[in-house]
Amino acid sequence: MTREEKLNVIQDLTAQLGDSSTIYLADISGLNAETTSALRRACYKADIKLAVVKNTLLAKAMEASDKDFGELPSVLKGNTSLMFSETGNAPAKLIKTFRKKSNKPLLKGAYIAEAIYVGDDQLDALESIKSKEEMVGEIIGLLQSPAKNVISGLKSGGGKLAGILKTLSER
Repeated sequence: MTREEKLNVIQDLTAQLGDSSTIYLADISGLNAETTSALRRACYKADIKLAVVKNTLLAKAMEASDKDFGELPSVLKGNTSLMFSETGNAPAKLIKTFRKKSNKPLLKGAYIAEAIYVGDDQLDALESIKSKEEMVGEIIGLLQSPAKNVISGLKSGGGKLAGILKTLSER
C-alpha cells in the first residue's frame, strides 16, 4: 500500500469515526469464510456496517478525529474489525446472538455517545443500553398511564351511577 493510499484510508476512517456516534471494536480472527460471511449478513440485516481495518491506520484516524477515544487505541492489537451503528446496543446484541454458535467475535472496546467501554466483560452492559426509540416509547407509556387511569375511573363511575339509578327506578 502506497503512502497516498494510506492517507486516503486514514481520511476515510476519520470521516466515518466523526460521523458515527456508535463504534464497536471487535476481534473476528479465527472465523472461517462461511462464519465470517454469516456475520457480515447478520450485520447487514441489523443495519450495522462491518469493516476490517489495519490497527495503525485506525490509530492514526482516531488521533486525527475530533472525538476523544480515551483508552480505545490501546486495544488495537491483533485483528480488529469496526462496527458502526445508529443504535447503541445493536452490535452488542448481534455479538451475543452470534456467540451462541461460535466463541467469536470478541469485544475489544466500544465508543457510544462519548462513553468508552473497554473489554469483552462490558458486553452485558452494552446490550442493556436502550435505544432512543425505546426510551421515547417508555416515556410515552409513562405519560399515558395517569390519563388512562383517570378515563377508566370516569367510565366506571358513570356505570355505577347508572346502575344505582336503574335500581332505584325499579323499586
